[in-house]
Amino acid sequence: MNIDDTVTIYDVAREAGVSMATVSRVVNGNKNVKENTRQKVLEVIERLDYRPNAVARGLASKKTTTVGVVIPDIANSYFSVLAKGIDDIAAMYKYDIIIASSDEDEEKEVTVVNTLFSKQVDGVIYMSHHLTDKIRAEFSRSRTPVVLAGTIDLEHQIPSVNIDYKKAASDVVEVLAKNHEKIAFVSGPLRDDINGKVRLAGYKDGLNNNKLNFTEGLVFEAKYAYKDGYDLAQRLINSGATAAYVVEDDLAAGLLNGLYAAGKTVPEDFEIITSNDSYVVNYTRPNLTSISQPIYDLGAIAMRMLTKIMNKEELEEREIILNHSIKQRGTTRG
Repeated sequence: MNIDDTVTIYDVAREAGVSMATVSRVVNGNKNVKENTRQKVLEVIERLDYRPNAVARGLASKKTTTVGVVIPDIANSYFSVLAKGIDDIAAMYKYDIIIASSDEDEEKEVTVVNTLFSKQVDGVIYMSHHLTDKIRAEFSRSRTPVVLAGTIDLEHQIPSVNIDYKKAASDVVEVLAKNHEKIAFVSGPLRDDINGKVRLAGYKDGLNNNKLNFTEGLVFEAKYAYKDGYDLAQRLINSGATAAYVVEDDLAAGLLNGLYAAGKTVPEDFEIITSNDSYVVNYTRPNLTSISQPIYDLGAIAMRMLTKIMNKEELEEREIILNHSIKQRGTTRG
């Protein structure tokens, strides 16, 4: 059998030895299909290198009133609050949401997105630290509308809702520069655009605005995890840094406890400002000073934008930037 764009639902059904109705149920995620039958149909789709949305073209065209939400880490409080904003507005407009975690894995991101497309979701809200070329390609190949929430698109192609992460990073340095000359930048992976191209640029701007020199030795790269922050504490002390801008709250909480374990007192010996103002900032002692941003609103506005696109309405703005501030708590001296 030649595999090309003319492959239809009938071809998939014939190869799998099932009815077209069964293929339709599998594609739409209907649970009334035996598991072995479901696996057989999915295997045929994969073996034929057959795009799930090509299968959908063979089905009756209709809205599913479902929206797919891709989250990089479902356990991260920042993204869970953001998802709450999405869910509330989705419910208001009578949409159900399907939440899928990509586990910050680039290959899984592609799989998750295609699985959502195969379920014929009416739209997708996508969250990630980095918009890869593979994901861009998948979005381009599908007619399903996509909105980014808390995710930057440096090519300005996809509608999005964010804060000004560059300005926020600069503002953090402005606060820390009142008492410190050696301010560390504790980052997630620098290959992530939001870190390596946006926040780092803001950090450098802040140093420059305060007549401080940029030093590579004060840039620390880690995963977005508590343990990584904890393990970095001694390295920061050895670097001579006496303050740090940290890009993620779990990472900042780890650093805070790591500093205490190393005999440092916060904020007397070392000051910390984190980025997301999630629930985590209130779970530490002292509470973490943070960039304050309307996380819930990021999700809510992204969902509202998506409803407009799905209803063929014109967007007044394709890139919405919400306000931020610095919320002083116990890890800075004020």
